[in-house]
Amino acid sequence: MVALAVALASLAALALGYRFYSRYLAREVFCLREDEPVPSVERTDGIDFVPTRREVLWGHHFASIAGAAPILGPAMAIVWGWVPALIWIVGGVIFMGAAHDFGALVLSMRHDGESVGTLTERFIGPRSRVLFLLIIFFLIWLVGAVFAFAIAGLFVAFPASILPVNLEIAVAIVIGWWGYRRKRSLVVPSIAALVLLYLAIFGSASGVLWTPQEGSLFFDKRFWLAALLAYAFVASSLPVWLLLQPRDLINSHQLIVGLGALYIGFFLSGPEFAAPAVGELSALPAVFPLLFVTIACGAISGFHGLVGSGTTSKQICRATDARPIGYGAMLCEAALAVLATLAVATGLWSGPEHVHAWEFLAAATAPSEPGGALHLPQVPQALAAFVNGAGGFLATLGLPIAIAQTVVAVLVISFAATSLDTALRIQRLILAELGATYRIAPLANRWIGGGIACGSVGLLVWADYAQGAKSLWPVFGATNQVLAAFTLLICALYLRTLGRRATAYALPAAVVMAITMSAMGVQVARDAAAHKWGVAAVGAVIGLLTVWVALEGALAWRRGPQADTGAG
Repeated sequence: MVALAVALASLAALALGYRFYSRYLAREVFCLREDEPVPSVERTDGIDFVPTRREVLWGHHFASIAGAAPILGPAMAIVWGWVPALIWIVGGVIFMGAAHDFGALVLSMRHDGESVGTLTERFIGPRSRVLFLLIIFFLIWLVGAVFAFAIAGLFVAFPASILPVNLEIAVAIVIGWWGYRRKRSLVVPSIAALVLLYLAIFGSASGVLWTPQEGSLFFDKRFWLAALLAYAFVASSLPVWLLLQPRDLINSHQLIVGLGALYIGFFLSGPEFAAPAVGELSALPAVFPLLFVTIACGAISGFHGLVGSGTTSKQICRATDARPIGYGAMLCEAALAVLATLAVATGLWSGPEHVHAWEFLAAATAPSEPGGALHLPQVPQALAAFVNGAGGFLATLGLPIAIAQTVVAVLVISFAATSLDTALRIQRLILAELGATYRIAPLANRWIGGGIACGSVGLLVWADYAQGAKSLWPVFGATNQVLAAFTLLICALYLRTLGRRATAYALPAAVVMAITMSAMGVQVARDAAAHKWGVAAVGAVIGLLTVWVALEGALAWRRGPQADTGAG
């Protein structure tokens, strides 16, 4: 009963946050108006600036931000205990994460769809823009590598997911072409595609449809890493209406159905916590500040600001849609993070060696010698624990365990793939901005920019192949939170220019910056001590850039309100 009460309390807190705090931000802080001009209408081009209905754009935005990270972070952080994890997820998302996403979307929407990098120049200063774009470049670089590893690992571990995931991509392209050329709604076709996806899952997991044979090329992670980067290169360069919008709408339906079914299965099974409320902190890496960067997406994520300002702000067709899309979608991601925590902390494991998903992770994180220190699980281990734990919830509804696990695996892969190609699309736009700044014309070409983005991720993947992104995850989390802190600061500076209350953004900016700069220092020291010189060097460079931009931000705050041409 304790687990059920904790789940209900967490979901109730998220609902209250949307009902009251998001309304306060929309009405009292940003003063949103339905008749505000929006860039999707003012600059329609059919590629990036495309006026999009709220339900379609909500699906695209939700699918883009809800990748594997809100599952992976909590599944790794459970070693510190489920109480610290849930407190950070629920409290952090209401007052920091969802407010961050909402603010980034509103600011970009009111400034001609500009990215947070360009907004940094506007509100902090011209020197900060290039520095900020470099931090974004490093973040996207790490995002691409981590998610590519996650997807490749799941394809190998759950081969029945291969056919459904690739079938969904092909169907989404057909739906996108049909909807755009015929000017038809995508809602009904996307629901039909979801039904087709579930039929493919049932057929593949039951052996009726094709599944790869053990020992074939499809069980080689290197093959999948190369294939995923090739896919991301093409997908990130296509017009948003051809693949991103229809596939993300399918994925949003998939997550709503899957999340609902998983929660129903959880409540029906009535599990109890197997994981400790608070872990053995003396044997673990420091809970402060590392917990707060291990769980990034799900609580607060700077990557979401890139999605909001990089793609969503260019498609929103009515200013008031920013509240359900920006704030509401992030709360749904937090609900997924809560479920991930519960799945690993209470879920049953279907294999013969373990009774609970937690026991599998506990064995995977055990010290290598008696009395030694515990360590965080690897990316494939954390995802496997979630898929098996969550699959047990679906099995409560009567699904065979193999089908239940495939449903969950397809869910995770679909969202990780969405985040992968959305991230590389943003990287392409970042490279174009850097090209414009330094007059490097080829970087403005979407195919050249996309090739550089995917190629650089490929180099990082092969350089860290032995670790499987384990060494990259803490650096990704810290960089992600640093970016979130700067975005919150930009929102606070913007509000000061309008003479409005900036506390709702200034205070979280200071808290997140303090946490993440501490975490960056701790992680660089840990990597250097472990002789992981490449990862330590990347972290050190990002840390130096962070300090520089932070000083520029402090000076901008001290200067006080500056004139701003954006709508208010």
